[in-house]
Amino acid sequence: MLAACLEFLGLALCVTGSLLVMVACGLPMWKVTAFIDSNIVVAQTIWDGLWMSCVVQSTGQMQCKVHDSVLALSQDLQTARALTIVSAVLGVVALSVTIAGAQCTNCINEETVKARVVNAGGVTYILSGLFVLIPLCWMANNIIVDFHDPQVPPSKKREIGAAIYIGWAATALLLLGGTLLCCSFSQLVRGVYPIKYAPTKTISVNGDFDKKHYV
Repeated sequence: MLAACLEFLGLALCVTGSLLVMVACGLPMWKVTAFIDSNIVVAQTIWDGLWMSCVVQSTGQMQCKVHDSVLALSQDLQTARALTIVSAVLGVVALSVTIAGAQCTNCINEETVKARVVNAGGVTYILSGLFVLIPLCWMANNIIVDFHDPQVPPSKKREIGAAIYIGWAATALLLLGGTLLCCSFSQLVRGVYPIKYAPTKTISVNGDFDKKHYV
C-alpha cells in the first residue's frame, strides 16, 4: 500500500513538473525589462523568450515577433532551446515507461520487471529535471551578471522573468517525483516478500489423500 501511494504521488509530481516545463518553454517571459531609472513611468515593457520577443505597451496592447534566425541568437538561448525540448521529450518518455510498470496496470506481470521499469521511469524524470535546470541557471546567471555590469546601458538591463521561476519549480517537482518513483519499489518500502503457501491438499471420500498429490 505504501509503495502504491509513493508511486502515485511521485507520478503526479512528475507529470505536473513536465507540464510546467512545457509552459516555461513556451512563455516569452524569460527576460523582462528592468525598471532601474528614477522615472518609473514607462511606455512599454519588453519580454524576451526562447522563441519570440514581445513588447507590451502601457495601454495594454502587446506585439510579439518570432526570432527570425536560430544562429543569430545568443549561445545561452540556443542551448536553452535545445535542452528544454530534450527535457520535455524525456518527460513524455518517462510517463510512458512509468505507466507501463505501474502497479495499477497489467502491461507487465512480473514484479521484479515492474520495479525495474518504474525505476527507469524515475531516473528518466530526474534526467529531465537536470536537463531543464542547466539552461535555467545559465540564463539567470547571465541576467544577474549583465544587471550588475556598469558597461551595460540601463535600457539593455533585464531581470529574471516568470518563466525561469516556473522552470525552477518544475525542476524541483521532477527531481522530487523521480526520487519517489525510484524509492517506491525499494525493499524498505515494500517490506519482505509475501510468503506463498502451497495449495491445501484435498481429502477423498474414504478419508485418504487424492492420488494426484503423490508423485
